[in-house]
Amino acid sequence: MFRNLRFYRVDTPWPETESELDEALNENTFSPCQAFAERSAGFESPAGDDSMPLCRRLAGADLLQLRTQTRILPAAAIREALTDRVEAFRTRMGVEPPRRELNRLKAETRDELLAKALVKSDRTQAFYLHADRLLAIDVATPSKAEWFIENLRPCFGRLECVPLAWKTPPEQLLKRLFLGEQARRFMVGRECRLQDPSDARATGTWKNIDLDDDSIQRHVRDGMRLTHLGVVFDQLLECVLAEDGTIGKLKFPEGSAADDHDEDPIARLDAEFVLLSGTVKRLVDELKELLGGISQARPVQPVAA
Repeated sequence: MFRNLRFYRVDTPWPETESELDEALNENTFSPCQAFAERSAGFESPAGDDSMPLCRRLAGADLLQLRTQTRILPAAAIREALTDRVEAFRTRMGVEPPRRELNRLKAETRDELLAKALVKSDRTQAFYLHADRLLAIDVATPSKAEWFIENLRPCFGRLECVPLAWKTPPEQLLKRLFLGEQARRFMVGRECRLQDPSDARATGTWKNIDLDDDSIQRHVRDGMRLTHLGVVFDQLLECVLAEDGTIGKLKFPEGSAADDHDEDPIARLDAEFVLLSGTVKRLVDELKELLGGISQARPVQPVAA
């Protein structure tokens, strides 16, 4: 259901009921990309049924889904079509087009092709944990998370949302687990990534291997930085913890609560979501204990030059 978890702390009120959240999301519902627009985005029902609410509230968590539709217009296609227009201008006028005319031809070419371009849709899911006031977004990069939040903000009027920070840096926990420290609910998996602290481009990745091998652990003892560590949480959820607190490669074992609802897609969705959100809630609670809790400090804003 989810592949990644990038957490954000929400510091403004969240709608108290599912119907109130649905009403808020209706302020930015998805509509198809118009002919001369490159991209459009809005919220749609996670259940895939336009007649259903734009959210699902189950077991103290809300499931949301943002749909982004983009027109596919390769730069090479614009260049090729522009070449033909420039050649036609030369033939007609007998001179090279001046810069202003060249810019006009390029814009004209782009607009004409954009209206004919194919579109593709990408869907981004997220869920909100009420007890922890956390928004977890299924994206791998900060820019994609910001795009989701940017589209959520108009629904609420005011939305203060900052990346989750822990009182103790997660990298310290990764190193302790990697070097053999026992944790109640975490077991070390079979994947890790190391980085040379003096050269960010110098990295090494180990997959499908026992990480208690001394030849691997020696790299960390000798100063290599552990940036990602595969773990198993609660003997149930496999994932990769990153030093910045993000989580990737989520995987539940084959055969889960959803298997009992193969014939009912809504029931299957609900079963998968309850399993996911409940497990992540326990994971967050465990990280609170191991990392000293969630930091309430506000991110430092860069000073304008």
